[in-house]
Amino acid sequence: MYTDEDLEQATRKGIFRSADVQAFRQMVEQQRHSPSVDEENIRLISSFNDIFVVIAISLFLYSISLLGDAYAPALGSAMVAAASWLLAEFFVRRRHMALPAIVLVAYFAGSLFSAVMLTFETLHQNAVLLAAAVTVAGTFCHWQRFRVPITIAAGAVPAVIFLFSGLVSLFPRLQNLNYLDEAALIAGLILFAMALWWDRQDLARTKRQSDIAFWLHLCASPLIVHAAFYNLIIAPTAGAHIASFIALYALLTVLSLIIDRRAFMVSALVYVLYATVDFMDTYGGVENSAALVGIAVGFSLLILSGFWHVARQQVLRLLPEAIRSRVPR
Repeated sequence: MYTDEDLEQATRKGIFRSADVQAFRQMVEQQRHSPSVDEENIRLISSFNDIFVVIAISLFLYSISLLGDAYAPALGSAMVAAASWLLAEFFVRRRHMALPAIVLVAYFAGSLFSAVMLTFETLHQNAVLLAAAVTVAGTFCHWQRFRVPITIAAGAVPAVIFLFSGLVSLFPRLQNLNYLDEAALIAGLILFAMALWWDRQDLARTKRQSDIAFWLHLCASPLIVHAAFYNLIIAPTAGAHIASFIALYALLTVLSLIIDRRAFMVSALVYVLYATVDFMDTYGGVENSAALVGIAVGFSLLILSGFWHVARQQVLRLLPEAIRSRVPR
């Protein structure tokens, strides 16, 4: 499997002409009846060998973790982080394997955070602060070495954790407040802003920047969606609340069409299904409500996915040129 980025590299090296690559993309778009920019192409699996390697990597790293934990709690995590880097030298830097690259970044960042936390766990809140800082530094070095798109998101998440942990350290009174929902919303908005910035660097979505934005959107959307729907979930599920759920989901759908990303719709889907089924069970007395709601919502999403480009063009026509020029066309 060859990606747009592979084609761009081949063009830069003079293997293909830029006009030929553009003509090839137009041919593919015509065959699929959808512009490639709307497909959210993301390189996950190059071949089944990716899956085979990931299984082997997971078994190997899990065994290393067990061996290290037998001597010290933090040693297993530290060994996994080191081994993940060394494995990336071959499978990422030399073999350029997609799925192993993603998995190794996740193992590296998570194990690095865990190792620091377990080493300095007696520091309590400061341990989180230190672990987040070390993980940000580690993922930055990993990005400089391997350039795996998910690395930016893997570093942005601990960076946000570092920000909020620093605020709690400076203002200990925040520990006694229930600020988690507000913090999640702010963190999600920060990640969303970063995602939009990276998206802006590649409106044609043929380069690495688009992949980076995809992972940032994937991290930001659950945080924003949870904060947006939480108060509606805990409130009594009456007709007005169902209307609020539907209106909010419609708003997220429009936002997804504008930015040409589906992460918000996927993240909010569970909330909408839960609220609608609960309402029908409580007030409608309808049998098989879960099946009926699933059919209705699933069918509507299928229609939207089939006519995504058409729906998106209709929404973009209503927006000023200042916005249209900053999103994929």
